[in-house]
Amino acid sequence: MIPFNDLIIFALAALGLVLTPGPNMMYLVSRSLCQGRTAGIISLLGIITGFFVHILAASFGITALLLAIPFAYDVLKYCGAAYLLWMAWNSVKPSSQGLFATQNLPDDSPVKLFQMGFLTSALNPKIAVFYLSLFPQFIKPEYGSILGQSLTLGITQLSISSSVNFCIVLSASGVASWFQGRPVWTRVQKYLMGTMLAGLALRLALGERK
Repeated sequence: MIPFNDLIIFALAALGLVLTPGPNMMYLVSRSLCQGRTAGIISLLGIITGFFVHILAASFGITALLLAIPFAYDVLKYCGAAYLLWMAWNSVKPSSQGLFATQNLPDDSPVKLFQMGFLTSALNPKIAVFYLSLFPQFIKPEYGSILGQSLTLGITQLSISSSVNFCIVLSASGVASWFQGRPVWTRVQKYLMGTMLAGLALRLALGERK
């Protein structure tokens, strides 16, 4: 079983992922603003379903990789740290989008909303890279089944992502207006995210495998 302290650190990385603007975030906010909360929630259900594709693929793939290649942990460790630093840079660079960046979307049927949410999530490379680079850094053979640990991490990330995105869907209109009227807070949000992600990257890169 993964120690609670490690799960907390992983949860912070997962929170950084969901709060860093990307395809899922932009789609949910845009859909909620253009078509309402119900459309946003249906889209979110599709996105959650798409997450399961990544969770299962990463869990079985990482299990096979770590058991077959002894030095795979070290390779993935530094790849994961580099990815978090890349996310940190994308959060603070001048051209980065705010948390509530939007685009205009036409009204769609519930079935299409679910399908688009699913495809947006299942085809999102940010999720796949996050799983493949971060999962191995929290998995230890002495904690039990590698597959079980991978699934635990996946469910943890999914729970955080679903909860945050659900809150965003419900409050998209009000929060988007608040941030648009306060550009200073948009910059503060970017730098807070960047600092948190950079700190996690350093912790993971410098940490010793137990």
